Amino acid sequence: YLSLGIAGETGEAVEKIKKLVRNNNGVADAEFLDLFKKELGDVLWYLSQLATQFKFSLDDVAQTNLDKLKSRMERGVIKSAGDVR
Repeated sequence: YLSLGIAGETGEAVEKIKKLVRNNNGVADAEFLDLFKKELGDVLWYLSQLATQFKFSLDDVAQTNLDKLKSRMERGVIKSAGDVR
C-alpha cells in the first residue's frame, strides 16, 4: 500500500512540473509553489511511513544516501550507470 502511495504521489508531483514547463515555460508562481509543496508533503508522508515500517529513521536514510554519494564522488563513479558502483 505504501509503495503504491509513494509512486502515485511522486507521479502527481512530476506531472505538476511537466505542466509548469509545458504551460508556463518553467516559471513558478505563488499558486504553483503552494500546490507543489503540498504534493511534496504527500511524497514525504509516504516516505516517512515506509521508513517507519522498516524501522529506519529519516535521518539514517538521508545519511546513508549522503555516504553513498560521497563514496561515488571519491571513486569517480558518480556519473556511472547502475545501483551498486
